[in-house]
Amino acid sequence: MNWRKRLFDIFFACLLVIILGPVIVFLVVYLLVKQGRPLFYVAERMKSPNEAFGLWKFRTMSVVASDSGVSGPEKAGRITPLGQRLRSKRLDEFPQLWNILRGDLSFVGPRPPLRQYVEEFPEVYTKVLKSRPGVTGLATIRMHKHEDYLLSRSKGAADTNRIYTQICIPRKARLDLIYQRQQSICYDFDLVFQTIGNLFRRR
Repeated sequence: MNWRKRLFDIFFACLLVIILGPVIVFLVVYLLVKQGRPLFYVAERMKSPNEAFGLWKFRTMSVVASDSGVSGPEKAGRITPLGQRLRSKRLDEFPQLWNILRGDLSFVGPRPPLRQYVEEFPEVYTKVLKSRPGVTGLATIRMHKHEDYLLSRSKGAADTNRIYTQICIPRKARLDLIYQRQQSICYDFDLVFQTIGNLFRRR
């Protein structure tokens, strides 16, 4: 990551912490009262082919002993009513400001993958993870609704994994590599504003 992109991330993460601080505090208190502990879900993700980190989110699902793989219809029953509302506006991702300040994430880049997919597709992720993973990105904007549609047709965990690995990963990787070739601060601004626009258009 070049110093301009890192400076961009630190400046806007600090700005958003100041602006969104009251909202984040309200969400913490509201979640504690309505949903209880744990407040956060920390998931292992990869920021390079060999380096993992803990991705922070507000918890939106019921707690289970173990979990693996991408989320499909078989996990939908675990999403809490409050969690569904948070996900619809991506409010569950506010804690990722901490990941940005730590340097785990950028605002814009490929979404950080699970270890199992990095190990299964090392050639793909060796290329994709040359970019710092991001909260949003070209693949997130272009593929989000389509990926949800594809995974919604899954008939179980094995089918979810098949759809994700055979269709979603290759398509998202192509978009992530397009972003990698075209990356600039102006392009990052454009993708951030597209993401915000998409959130306001969601019902």
